[in-house]
Amino acid sequence: MSGFRAAVITFPGSNCDRDLADALEKISGAAPLRVWHGDAALPERLDFIALPGGFSYGDYLRSGAMAARSPIMRAVVAAAAAGVPVIGVCNGFQVLTESGLLPGALMRNAGIRFVCRTVALTVENSQSLFTAGYAAGERIALPVAHHDGNYFADEATLDRIEGEGRTALRYAEDVNGSARGIAGLLNAAGNVLGMMPHPERAIEAAHGGSDGRRLFESAIGSLVGA
Repeated sequence: MSGFRAAVITFPGSNCDRDLADALEKISGAAPLRVWHGDAALPERLDFIALPGGFSYGDYLRSGAMAARSPIMRAVVAAAAAGVPVIGVCNGFQVLTESGLLPGALMRNAGIRFVCRTVALTVENSQSLFTAGYAAGERIALPVAHHDGNYFADEATLDRIEGEGRTALRYAEDVNGSARGIAGLLNAAGNVLGMMPHPERAIEAAHGGSDGRRLFESAIGSLVGA
């Protein structure tokens, strides 16, 4: 996939940035550029931006809130507004909500427990560039590892999200108390995806499953015309 240019943003406390970079390289054949949170600008001509999981700034103040105010996020918000695809996984999802790229917020899990296991999900929207490799209603399995994955939004926002088909993935069973079981959420334009499960940890059989692979194949393929 010659010419594909992706960037992975690293914040203090990120611990899945290498996993995400490895997944993108394995599937695209091109190593993504690594960008530090303190940089003021993104590399030129980016096709894809990824915000990894981890515990940015130790999650000491509302998960993702401090990271959302890192200098690089101004450039990420501008790139998303210009149509560049952006994915935020786990802590990256939290950063997307805190930066205003996605509605709602991620709160402490119901039961205030860290959840770390493989969970079942249903694909709710198979029309986005991220999910076109799946069938609508398909049941897949991806690992989660989070303490603050309980998605919350007011009822009017939830109704709008659902009515616009922006729920990309839904938990097949209650995992963390998320409103309406939302596990993955798209923005209105469809070029920003936030999700709590980790697709980068499920791209080959050695990981115990490969259901995450099609997400990257779908997104990268749509961008390079593969």
